[in-house]
Amino acid sequence: MSEAERVPGEAAQEHEARLQFLTWERTPADIDSPAHRARKKRLVRDAGASIADTAYVAAEARIFTDRFVLGEHAWIAGHALVRGDVEFGAHCTVNPYACISGKVVCGDGVRIASLVSIVGFNHGFDDPDRPIHTQPHETLGIVIEDDVWIGANAVIVDGVTVRRGAVIAAGAVVTKDVPEMAVVAGVPAKVVRRRGDPGVRSRRGAAETALEKIGRTAAAEWPAVLAKYRTAEGYLSPEADGTARMSIRHLCDAIEIAAGFDALSEHLDAGKTIERLQSVQDRTTGLFPDPYRPPEPGRALRDDGLALYNVLAVGYALEVLGARPLHPVSAVEVDAPALCAWLESLPWKARAWSAGAHVDAIATALYFNARYFTTGRAREVLFGWLAMNVDRATGLWGSATADGLLQPVNGFYRLTRGAHAQFGLPVPWPEAAIESVLTNHRNHGGFSGPAYTACNLLDTIHPLRLCLKQTDHRRGEAEAIAEAVILRAAERWRPGEGFAFADGQLGSLQGTEMWLSVLHLSAGLLGLAEAFPFVPKGVHRTHPVGLGL
Repeated sequence: MSEAERVPGEAAQEHEARLQFLTWERTPADIDSPAHRARKKRLVRDAGASIADTAYVAAEARIFTDRFVLGEHAWIAGHALVRGDVEFGAHCTVNPYACISGKVVCGDGVRIASLVSIVGFNHGFDDPDRPIHTQPHETLGIVIEDDVWIGANAVIVDGVTVRRGAVIAAGAVVTKDVPEMAVVAGVPAKVVRRRGDPGVRSRRGAAETALEKIGRTAAAEWPAVLAKYRTAEGYLSPEADGTARMSIRHLCDAIEIAAGFDALSEHLDAGKTIERLQSVQDRTTGLFPDPYRPPEPGRALRDDGLALYNVLAVGYALEVLGARPLHPVSAVEVDAPALCAWLESLPWKARAWSAGAHVDAIATALYFNARYFTTGRAREVLFGWLAMNVDRATGLWGSATADGLLQPVNGFYRLTRGAHAQFGLPVPWPEAAIESVLTNHRNHGGFSGPAYTACNLLDTIHPLRLCLKQTDHRRGEAEAIAEAVILRAAERWRPGEGFAFADGQLGSLQGTEMWLSVLHLSAGLLGLAEAFPFVPKGVHRTHPVGLGL
C-alpha cells in the first residue's frame, strides 16, 4: 500500500507502533498530543512522576514507580520497564526491553541500550536457614553520572556508581564502581581503556616495541654487566648513594639478574655460592648480617637494616639456586605482645619507609620459617596488627612528613611486598592507596633528575599493580605512568654497566636488578609481560606463595 492509499487512522497506528521501538523519531507533535498528555497525567497521579515538557514516554513503556523523574528531551521506549525510585536527567534515553529497578539516579545524557538490566536493590540470602523469599531486601542504590553509554545486555548491580563519561560494553556485568571516562567490559567488568585518549593504541604499541628493544639489549649484555662488578673477593658495585662498596647484596643481585633471564652466571659455582650465602646467616637469630659491614657492637641484629634486608636478598638468592636458609629465623617467632610491641616501636611517624622495610623482613622471615621449618601464630598477629593500624583515609601505614606522602608510599611498597603480595592477601583499602600513590607521584612531578630512581619508580609501580588486582580505580592514570617508564628505559641503559640506580649515576648491579624488575612490573600492569624477557625470580617476583605454602 502506497502512502497515498493509507487512511489517516492506519498511518497514525503505524507511526505509534514505530515509536515503541524507534522512539527517537518522536516529534514535538507527538510530545504534545492528547494521548501523551493523558499518559503523563496518569503517571503523575499513579507513579509519582515529574516529567519535563520536552520528555516523552512511549505508549507501551511500563512505569511502576513510587517516584519517577524524566528530564528535558529524555525518552523511554516501548516495552521498557521502570519500577521503584528512578530519576533520569536531561537527554537520557531508555531503549526497548531495558529494565531499571529499585533506587537508580541517572545524570544527563545517559544512553541505555536494549535489554540492559540496572537493579538498585538486592535479595537477602545470607541466612541459610530461611527461604530466600522471606529474607529482607537491601537497597544501596545505583548512581550513573553524566554522559554514560550502557551497551546492550549489560547488567549493573546494586551499590555501583558509574562515573562521568564511562562506557559499559555490551554484555558487561558491572559489580564495582566504574572510573570516570573508563571503558569497561567483561564478566565481571574491568577497565579495558579510557575515552579521550586517541593515542592509547599507538602508545601501547610504542611501549611494546620499547620493551622488546631494551629486552634484547639486556638479554645480550647482562653477562658483561655482571663481569664488570666482579672481583676476586666478591662484587664491588655502586649503591643507592652512588658510592661503590663490597656487599653480599651485590652477589644476590647478580644471581637474580641471571636467573631473571633463566640462566646462571658462568663464573658462579652453584655449590660454593650456596655455601657462601648460607654462611652469612646468624645461627642464633636466623638473620643475615652483611659480612662486609657487620653491625655496630652491642646493637641487636633485628635493629640492623642490612641484617634485615638480607633476609630477602640472601634468602631469595638461595631459593633461586635451589637451596634454602640453614636455620629458622627465630628472631621473628615471638608471642603476640612482643610482636605488637616491636611493630609499635617502629618509626611510623618520621620514617615510614624504614618501618615498612622492617615489616617486609619480618613477613619474609615468617615465609621462610613456614616453608622450611616450623612457625607459630606470628603471621596471624602480623596481619591482624596491620589491618588494625592502616590509615583508612590514605590506605597507607605511617604519617606524611616534609616530603609529603613519600615516606608512607615507599613504606607501603616494602610492607605489602613482603606481607600482602607475598602471601596473596588483599590490601585493606586499595582505592585509597591508589589515590595516595598517584598523589605522591604527581606532587613530585613524576620524579625527575636525582629523584628519578629505581626506588621511587618501584615504590610507585608495584603498589599500583598490586592494588589494581582488586579494583580498576584510576587504572588509566596508572597505565600512563607504566607506559612512560617503559618509553624512557632505553635511554637509561648504559652499555657494559647496566642501569644506574638514579639519573646522573653510574650503572650498578642494584640499579640493573631493580630497573629490570620495574620494567617487568610495568609490562605486567599493561598486559605486555610476554614482550619482556626478564622475569624476577626472587625479591621482586610477582607470584604469591599463599598462606598454605
